[in-house]
Amino acid sequence: MHWKNDLSRLLNIEYPIIQAPMLGTATPQMVAAAAKANCLGALPLGDLPADKCVEIIRATKQLTNAVFAVNIFVNDIPEITDELRAQYKTVKNFITQLANQHHIEVQLPEIEEIKVNSYHERIDAMIAEDCKIVSFTFGNLDEQSIHRLKSSGIKLIGTCTSVNEAVILEKSGIDLICVQGIEAGGHRGTFVNADIPEIGGMSLLSKVYDSVSVPLIYAGGIYNGRTLKAAQALGAQGFQIGSLLLGSAESALMEFEKQRLRNLNEKDIVLTKSFSGRYARGIKNTFVNAVEANQQILPYPYQNKLTAELRRIARINHNADFVNIWTGQSINAYSGKSTTEILENLIKEAEK
Repeated sequence: MHWKNDLSRLLNIEYPIIQAPMLGTATPQMVAAAAKANCLGALPLGDLPADKCVEIIRATKQLTNAVFAVNIFVNDIPEITDELRAQYKTVKNFITQLANQHHIEVQLPEIEEIKVNSYHERIDAMIAEDCKIVSFTFGNLDEQSIHRLKSSGIKLIGTCTSVNEAVILEKSGIDLICVQGIEAGGHRGTFVNADIPEIGGMSLLSKVYDSVSVPLIYAGGIYNGRTLKAAQALGAQGFQIGSLLLGSAESALMEFEKQRLRNLNEKDIVLTKSFSGRYARGIKNTFVNAVEANQQILPYPYQNKLTAELRRIARINHNADFVNIWTGQSINAYSGKSTTEILENLIKEAEK
């Protein structure tokens, strides 16, 4: 298999394989381990405050001299209205009662206690920390932010889940596009929060390849050499790997979460807004079933902030029924080996 292409040259990596920026799972150690395999590590910053972003970026630089990507969320933040306050109270009461029914004591925040911040402060932090590659999801950067980042010599990677989103990203001057198929684990990278495009990855990749001219990264369902080569045949120059690394030594998932993954059935994996208010693919459990049946879900990021403390306590108690475990449709062995070894084995498989 021939690895060198426009994307590998643009990102200055030997293998155009990108470790997925999985917030809550990918760690500075995972980023460094991906770099050790001569791939691109990606550090998830999500919607973290700027000072926390700086802390994590610096911690990663202590572990590797290699260039790595940083990933942020660029979603719109809904205004807090009287209607949203009333909905928040209803959902908060429902989740509190659900937790009590399952003997979980939790103090959920009031809506006024929730802190949300614009992605612009994270851009300031990334420029100040001399980041070289920035990827983003949940929408597109505004024109001024694109100009600031590119003027600083930063390469930009946008996420699309439809041809229309890909075209918007290209017209905005984004350098690379990550094409996310519906089978991918974790949050959908859609520009909208409802009526999301539900397009199979290989079909989407082929159509995007015909519609834009920038190099493409494919994300969704890659778990061995065959699936990687299939994505390459349809136009991908880069390959984003997420679910394959969930059980790795560097993953932030706890052992009970990794064991839950290793006992998966294909019927266990669903697309749900229950934990965060945005569609994400992961494991169905008691919380998902109850919230989906109730159909009282706040818009992102308020649902995400509301459920954060419940998820934290559930993790402490090793309670898999009240934590979000994101994974894609391609069930695998969820190896406990290092990220470096997992990626090196994937490269060897693809070269056969």
